[in-house]
Amino acid sequence: MKKGLSLFLVVLLSFLMLAGCTSNTQTETTSETPGTQTEEIQTTTTLRVGALKGPTAMGMVELMAENEAQETATNAYEFTLMASPDEITPLLAKGELDIAAVPANLASVLYQNTNQGVSVLAINTLGVIYIVENGDTIHSVQDLKGKTIYASGKGSTPEFGLYYILEENGLNPETDVQIEWKTEHAECVAALEADPTGIAMLPQPFVTTAQMQNENLRIALDLSAEWDTLQSGKENPSGMITGVVIARNDVITENPEAIALFLEQYAASVDYVNANNEEAAALIEKYDILAANVAQKALPYCNITCITGDEMQQKLSGYLNVLYEQNPKAVGGALPEDGFYYHGA
Repeated sequence: MKKGLSLFLVVLLSFLMLAGCTSNTQTETTSETPGTQTEEIQTTTTLRVGALKGPTAMGMVELMAENEAQETATNAYEFTLMASPDEITPLLAKGELDIAAVPANLASVLYQNTNQGVSVLAINTLGVIYIVENGDTIHSVQDLKGKTIYASGKGSTPEFGLYYILEENGLNPETDVQIEWKTEHAECVAALEADPTGIAMLPQPFVTTAQMQNENLRIALDLSAEWDTLQSGKENPSGMITGVVIARNDVITENPEAIALFLEQYAASVDYVNANNEEAAALIEKYDILAANVAQKALPYCNITCITGDEMQQKLSGYLNVLYEQNPKAVGGALPEDGFYYHGA
């Protein structure tokens, strides 16, 4: 009997030790009511997010700050900010990024080049391109007739967007205006400084930077607003779009709740940035995206947003269709199918 009792005590003690070890290896929340005990296991999903240093990353800064302070609920993030889309593409292809903020047309190109391996989660930046001038002569698109426009981005979306707006307003881009293409935005700014009557097509935040250098420079036309005017009365209106947020489809499939939470937290970050320009500008400088004084002045003109679902698909598909009609290579040679547009898990 004594041997049996001793064996029972050894088994019982081993069980208690095992139970104690198991509870220490779990992150858990325990609530007790008389006669019951429930355990909720908390897990953390880490998502690797890439973005470009500019408007496409500026809407993320509040989320970046919350993540740094470990205040992002059950998601954790690893943010990587880059200067060029060429840096993001290989990281996505190798599976080293889960989510990325990229130019809208690049999302379509990646969709084609990865065998439909990515989806668009949201539009995060609408049009950021403006016509600026030294003077007060341009008040409509028609006023550009006979003018010289300094611009950069030949062969890419700025050119296609400008041509579309000119043509839809009855102007021939080849004969009614003279476009002097520059290699970089900074060259356009320099050309404006040298030309007292100069006109240029520039994106934010370069517009703000140029205005801080030249107090006589004014925004003459908002090309995003001009695009929207052209959509009036159309059955499926599109939008002028600069950037979108995409995710790899395998990540969406494996972590649907984490992706949904990311979109919720990202939308809250965008709202914060748009409502708190001064505080957001400080964060933008903190994360080495842009100087705070430039960011604060540029933010109201950067059209930072978070558009999802049906509205996202309508605006983006229409925009990509315009680019496709200008040059199919701009969107990867073909328009994406409906599966390109994320509508939730």
